Amino acid sequence: MNAFAHHCGCEASEVIDLSSNINFITPNVDFGGVTLNSYPSYEKLTEALASHYRVKSDEMELFNGGSSAIFSLMRFFDNPTCTIYSPAYLEYKKAAHLHGKKVALINRFEEMDAEVEENSLVIFVNPSTPDGRYYEIETLMKQWMEKNCTILIDESFLEFCREESATRYLQTYDKLYVLKSQTKFYGCAGVRVGIVLSSRENIGALRAKEPLWKISALDSHFLITALKDEPFRTRSHALNDEAKRYLKTILEHSPLFEEVLESDANFFLVRLAHMNAKAFQEKLIPQKIMVRDCSNFDFLDERFVRIAVKDLEALKRFEIAIANIASEMREGTISETDRENRWN
Repeated sequence: MNAFAHHCGCEASEVIDLSSNINFITPNVDFGGVTLNSYPSYEKLTEALASHYRVKSDEMELFNGGSSAIFSLMRFFDNPTCTIYSPAYLEYKKAAHLHGKKVALINRFEEMDAEVEENSLVIFVNPSTPDGRYYEIETLMKQWMEKNCTILIDESFLEFCREESATRYLQTYDKLYVLKSQTKFYGCAGVRVGIVLSSRENIGALRAKEPLWKISALDSHFLITALKDEPFRTRSHALNDEAKRYLKTILEHSPLFEEVLESDANFFLVRLAHMNAKAFQEKLIPQKIMVRDCSNFDFLDERFVRIAVKDLEALKRFEIAIANIASEMREGTISETDRENRWN
């Protein structure tokens, strides 16, 4: 964001960041009582997380954020082939290549029933990114289990849609891992806590290859407090639902967008009608608004953009900005038509 603000000639606080899919509502946490002169203990945090996700403390391992967990897991898994249902968070493909795995991509939009290689590592993000769709995975789970696959389900955005978790399969399949990033829903990109849930045996083997201390006392205190904050959760769902409905209406009624994909998360993937993502980004610079160019995701072209749900004031500024862009484009088209008519 700082680089974008510099490009706009403004302060970072003036930027409306619709590229970031972090919750715009955050818990109110007081750090006054945190002790920093001793090594952190994670007992209270693991108990709080285990209670929240309805698992046992020894069925969970902590990580310094979801991305850190991804790279650790790729190092831990010995499957030679990694099958990624794509488009997906790009760090999965990066981590798989880094650890020497053969990467197979399955296009979620066109071939969900594609066969996966036996004994492969399957990556499935649910709700997905960058489109935010939640999938019922019971049929897929049966297919993967029949192929003896190791399965990693990334549920980083699940708390936004309140759908059923894949943790319900942990007791019936011993090669399942579920990743939960705490960053997204709790609006804390600066607090680095991710967790992996699996069987006690799997977590024990994973933990044996991990460092003893991975997150700070500040991270731990923040999340323990946030998990207790039920009013935050209620308020967050209510305000996100309201803002999401408003954003969807804006997008669906604008001539700038050819398609608005259905989303169960806190963002929308859209396809631009008359320009590419980079041109759209440039047009938003005078309004100090950022959106995410999704052309680097697998199976998406240069006209796809992700737009995150933010507070109503920010979305109203975005609404004005895209209305002005649409008006400029209409006037430009009319001018071109007038010029051609004069010459004919």
